[in-house]
Amino acid sequence: MADTPDYPTLLRNSYAMRAAAYAHMFDVLRERFGTETALEVGKESTRRLGESMGVKYASHGPSDLAGLCGAFLDGIPNRDEMFAPEVKRCDGEALEIHFHRCPLKEAWQAQGRSDADLELLCTMAGAIDGGLFEAAGFVFKGETWKPGDEGCCRLKVLPGTAK
Repeated sequence: MADTPDYPTLLRNSYAMRAAAYAHMFDVLRERFGTETALEVGKESTRRLGESMGVKYASHGPSDLAGLCGAFLDGIPNRDEMFAPEVKRCDGEALEIHFHRCPLKEAWQAQGRSDADLELLCTMAGAIDGGLFEAAGFVFKGETWKPGDEGCCRLKVLPGTAK
Protein backbone atom coordinates (compact mmCIF):
# COMPACT_ATOMS: atom_id res chain seq x y z
CA MET A 1 0.00 0.00 0.00
CA ALA A 2 1.37 3.42 -0.96
CA ASP A 3 2.18 6.00 1.66
CA THR A 4 -0.48 8.65 2.13
CA PRO A 5 0.82 12.12 1.22
CA ASP A 6 1.15 14.58 4.08
CA TYR A 7 -1.37 17.36 4.63
CA PRO A 8 0.61 20.16 2.90
CA THR A 9 1.06 17.95 -0.19
CA LEU A 10 -2.63 17.06 -0.27
CA LEU A 11 -3.55 20.72 0.11
CA ARG A 12 -1.16 21.82 -2.65
CA ASN A 13 -2.56 19.06 -4.91
CA SER A 14 -6.12 20.27 -4.27
CA TYR A 15 -5.13 23.82 -5.22
CA ALA A 16 -3.46 22.48 -8.37
CA MET A 17 -6.71 20.69 -9.26
CA ARG A 18 -8.70 23.89 -8.65
CA ALA A 19 -6.22 25.83 -10.80
CA ALA A 20 -6.55 23.28 -13.60
CA ALA A 21 -10.36 23.43 -13.41
CA TYR A 22 -10.31 27.24 -13.60
CA ALA A 23 -7.88 27.16 -16.52
CA HIS A 24 -9.83 24.57 -18.50
CA MET A 25 -13.13 26.41 -17.95
CA PHE A 26 -11.51 29.67 -18.97
CA ASP A 27 -10.03 28.08 -22.11
CA VAL A 28 -13.39 26.63 -23.19
CA LEU A 29 -15.18 29.92 -22.57
CA ARG A 30 -12.48 31.86 -24.43
CA GLU A 31 -12.60 29.47 -27.42
CA ARG A 32 -16.41 29.73 -27.67
CA PHE A 33 -17.09 33.33 -26.69
CA GLY A 34 -13.81 35.27 -26.76
CA THR A 35 -11.50 36.52 -24.04
CA GLU A 36 -13.69 39.36 -22.76
CA THR A 37 -16.74 37.16 -22.19
CA ALA A 38 -14.63 34.34 -20.75
CA LEU A 39 -13.13 36.74 -18.23
CA GLU A 40 -16.51 38.26 -17.38
CA VAL A 41 -18.16 34.85 -16.79
CA GLY A 42 -15.15 33.51 -14.87
CA LYS A 43 -15.02 36.56 -12.61
CA GLU A 44 -18.74 36.38 -11.88
CA SER A 45 -18.44 32.69 -10.98
CA THR A 46 -15.52 33.16 -8.61
CA ARG A 47 -17.09 36.30 -7.15
CA ARG A 48 -20.20 34.29 -6.26
CA LEU A 49 -18.02 31.70 -4.56
CA GLY A 50 -16.45 34.51 -2.52
CA GLU A 51 -19.86 35.89 -1.60
CA SER A 52 -20.87 32.52 -0.17
CA MET A 53 -17.62 32.40 1.82
CA GLY A 54 -17.83 36.00 3.06
CA VAL A 55 -20.89 35.44 5.21
CA LYS A 56 -18.71 33.94 7.95
CA TYR A 57 -16.83 37.27 8.25
CA ALA A 58 -19.93 39.48 8.41
CA SER A 59 -19.71 39.82 12.19
CA HIS A 60 -16.63 42.00 11.60
CA GLY A 61 -18.35 44.29 9.10
CA PRO A 62 -18.50 47.05 8.36
CA SER A 63 -15.47 48.37 10.26
CA ASP A 64 -13.64 45.80 12.44
CA LEU A 65 -10.63 45.50 10.16
CA ALA A 66 -8.36 44.05 12.87
CA GLY A 67 -10.91 41.34 13.67
CA LEU A 68 -11.38 40.64 9.96
CA CYS A 69 -7.62 40.39 9.45
CA GLY A 70 -7.21 37.82 12.20
CA ALA A 71 -10.22 35.75 11.20
CA PHE A 72 -9.38 35.83 7.50
CA LEU A 73 -5.71 34.91 7.88
CA ASP A 74 -6.44 32.27 10.53
CA GLY A 75 -8.91 30.68 8.10
CA ILE A 76 -6.29 30.02 5.42
CA PRO A 77 -4.88 26.51 5.80
CA ASN A 78 -1.07 26.29 5.70
CA ARG A 79 -1.11 30.01 4.89
CA ASP A 80 2.52 30.90 5.51
CA GLU A 81 3.91 28.22 3.22
CA MET A 82 1.22 28.47 0.54
CA PHE A 83 0.54 32.22 0.45
CA ALA A 84 3.25 33.94 2.53
CA PRO A 85 0.94 36.82 3.52
CA GLU A 86 2.45 40.09 4.68
CA VAL A 87 0.15 42.48 6.50
CA LYS A 88 1.25 45.88 5.21
CA ARG A 89 -1.40 47.83 7.10
CA CYS A 90 -4.15 47.08 9.57
CA ASP A 91 -5.79 50.03 11.27
CA GLY A 92 -9.18 51.72 11.38
CA GLU A 93 -8.84 53.04 7.83
CA ALA A 94 -7.54 50.08 5.83
CA LEU A 95 -6.41 46.47 5.83
CA GLU A 96 -3.69 45.73 3.28
CA ILE A 97 -2.25 42.26 2.77
CA HIS A 98 0.31 41.31 0.14
CA PHE A 99 0.44 37.64 -0.77
CA HIS A 100 3.98 36.75 -1.80
CA ARG A 101 2.92 33.32 -3.07
CA CYS A 102 -0.21 31.77 -4.55
CA PRO A 103 -0.74 28.06 -5.14
CA LEU A 104 -3.08 28.78 -8.06
CA LYS A 105 -0.57 31.01 -9.82
CA GLU A 106 2.23 28.54 -9.13
CA ALA A 107 0.13 25.70 -10.58
CA TRP A 108 -0.59 27.73 -13.72
CA GLN A 109 3.12 28.48 -14.06
CA ALA A 110 3.86 24.74 -13.72
CA GLN A 111 1.32 24.13 -16.50
CA GLY A 112 3.39 26.41 -18.73
CA ARG A 113 0.89 29.26 -18.94
CA SER A 114 2.13 32.51 -20.48
CA ASP A 115 2.33 35.72 -18.45
CA ALA A 116 -0.66 37.01 -20.44
CA ASP A 117 -2.72 33.96 -19.44
CA LEU A 118 -1.47 34.21 -15.84
CA GLU A 119 -2.71 37.77 -15.65
CA LEU A 120 -6.15 36.78 -17.00
CA LEU A 121 -6.44 33.74 -14.74
CA CYS A 122 -5.35 35.73 -11.68
CA THR A 123 -7.93 38.41 -12.52
CA MET A 124 -10.61 35.76 -12.88
CA ALA A 125 -9.70 33.87 -9.70
CA GLY A 126 -9.08 37.06 -7.72
CA ALA A 127 -12.71 38.10 -8.06
CA ILE A 128 -13.32 35.71 -5.17
CA ASP A 129 -11.81 38.31 -2.81
CA GLY A 130 -14.18 41.09 -3.87
CA GLY A 131 -17.14 38.80 -3.32
CA LEU A 132 -15.86 37.65 0.07
CA PHE A 133 -15.01 41.03 1.58
CA GLU A 134 -18.02 42.86 0.14
CA ALA A 135 -20.40 40.13 1.36
CA ALA A 136 -18.87 40.66 4.82
CA GLY A 137 -19.80 44.36 4.65
CA PHE A 138 -16.49 45.93 3.60
CA VAL A 139 -15.26 47.80 0.52
CA PHE A 140 -12.69 45.89 -1.54
CA LYS A 141 -9.99 47.66 -3.58
CA GLY A 142 -7.46 44.87 -4.13
CA GLU A 143 -5.25 44.19 -7.13
CA THR A 144 -4.31 40.92 -8.76
CA TRP A 145 -0.92 39.97 -10.17
CA LYS A 146 0.35 41.54 -13.38
CA PRO A 147 3.56 40.75 -15.29
CA GLY A 148 6.48 42.40 -13.52
CA ASP A 149 4.82 42.30 -10.08
CA GLU A 150 6.52 40.58 -7.16
CA GLY A 151 4.49 37.85 -5.50
CA CYS A 152 0.80 37.79 -6.15
CA CYS A 153 -2.41 39.52 -5.01
CA ARG A 154 -2.49 42.68 -2.96
CA LEU A 155 -5.66 42.83 -0.92
CA LYS A 156 -6.93 46.21 0.20
CA VAL A 157 -10.04 46.29 2.36
CA LEU A 158 -11.71 49.47 3.59
CA PRO A 159 -14.53 49.96 6.09
CA GLY A 160 -17.99 49.58 4.65
CA THR A 161 -21.08 51.62 5.32
CA ALA A 162 -23.09 50.88 8.47
CA LYS A 163 -26.55 49.56 7.69
